[in-house]
Amino acid sequence: MNNDTKPRTVQTPASDFPTESFEDATEAVARLSAIYEANTSFLRDAFARYRRNERFERRVRACYPFVRIRTEVNTHVDSRRSYGFVAGPGSFETTVTRPDLFGDYYREQLRLLTKNHHVVIEVGVSQYPIPVHFAFAEGIHLEGDLDRDRLVAMRDVFDTPDLALLDDRIVNGTYEPPPGEPYPLALFTAPRVDFSLHRLKHYTATSPTHVQNYVLYTNYQFYIDEFVKLGRTMMSATDDEDLRAYRSEYTSFVEPGDVVTYNANIDEQQDEGNAPPRLPQMPAYHLKRADGSGITMINIGVGPSNAKTITDHIAVLRPHAWIMLGHCAGLRNTQRLGDYVLAHGYVREDHVLDDDLPLWVPIPALAEVQVALERAVAEVTKLEGIELKRVMRTGTVASVDNRNWELRDHREPVLRLSQSRAIALDMESATIAANGFRFRVPYGTLLCVSDKPLHGELKLPGMADQFYRGQVDQHLRIGVKAMEILRTNGLHRLHSRKLRSFAEVAFQ
Repeated sequence: MNNDTKPRTVQTPASDFPTESFEDATEAVARLSAIYEANTSFLRDAFARYRRNERFERRVRACYPFVRIRTEVNTHVDSRRSYGFVAGPGSFETTVTRPDLFGDYYREQLRLLTKNHHVVIEVGVSQYPIPVHFAFAEGIHLEGDLDRDRLVAMRDVFDTPDLALLDDRIVNGTYEPPPGEPYPLALFTAPRVDFSLHRLKHYTATSPTHVQNYVLYTNYQFYIDEFVKLGRTMMSATDDEDLRAYRSEYTSFVEPGDVVTYNANIDEQQDEGNAPPRLPQMPAYHLKRADGSGITMINIGVGPSNAKTITDHIAVLRPHAWIMLGHCAGLRNTQRLGDYVLAHGYVREDHVLDDDLPLWVPIPALAEVQVALERAVAEVTKLEGIELKRVMRTGTVASVDNRNWELRDHREPVLRLSQSRAIALDMESATIAANGFRFRVPYGTLLCVSDKPLHGELKLPGMADQFYRGQVDQHLRIGVKAMEILRTNGLHRLHSRKLRSFAEVAFQ
């Protein structure tokens, strides 16, 4: 399509959705869903015609729905809350996507706002276009059967992802609305959420609809192997009533390729899905519960860049907690291979977040997560008190971006590690924790000492194999137990005010 034949005007959906006000959160979300489905269906239908080489005289555009509240005066809100209220009077708004995925989340956030501020909820169509790629929820490969000329011309007909709308200024606390514009109601705009949902499918080979509210990250496949073994065991039938009751808390187990194994203790269902020919970059596995409060585990691989990438995208799903389970170098002579390290502070030398979260920002330990992890170690190891201290040490973890840090002149790094009181070193934990702080997702770290390079105990093949066989299963069970403890404790104890900024958004 040359410049002379580019569409000059805009074709929009025929459906008319004037802005309406609602007192009930359920009705408001139903309206959001209607707008979203109508507008995305319009784009999908138009693209189907484009594939058939139909000529378009007008540009095709449909926009995201928005939700808005207005407060006239400062409202006294229970000071114990960490979300569900706005900082002061004004207009607060956000664009919305995928009500099919986020419906329960939206209903709860809006319910809290109407309860705490006694306001109506305004719902309408925003001015922000939906990129045609994002109108296909599961990331259909739109360009697969288009020739080069049609690919080039597509931008003249449809809106495509705009990086200017995908930044993290709200999350980073640097966003300032233009004069007269509303304040943000959520940490992420709809285009930013859609971008991450499509990236998650690419990186993990599972649909984001399967991701659970409690997320475990690991840097070793050995942990994934044990999680897969656990997930499949949980889905198998048992005659033991107590064991059956526990297993029945989880409805299905999902592996890459959206391979679903259903729980035989609940109902006989046909398993589904096909495993991919090869694993993706960061495969994800999901031990699901009906309410979404199960456990997702992701092998993020090695390095802070991967750790930042996956947490940047998982964050849009607003999980209730994430925890890093991995291996580390023990820095103290008193540590033994297989000992646990519970991080209560971080030395950040990963560098991937320096521009988003300055190094002078402290990353505090979260008491709720720390207590759950320590309790989980005690329950799984059957150790308490002074005996527990023999296998677990609490202290500072240093994360670096140089895997071969041991090959440097030791004098300078060892001095700094000693000054920081670090007891362990890895490549991912500080990034996971820092992005948890940045995204207001409760975080924690429990590592296992797999080598002691400063003391001559290197991670060589024979030593590593023996260590992995003896320790990974226990470490994995501790991580799962910690997540179950956090879930049982309740969200009112988990979500902390210490993660809120001065003028925080209302949505969790």
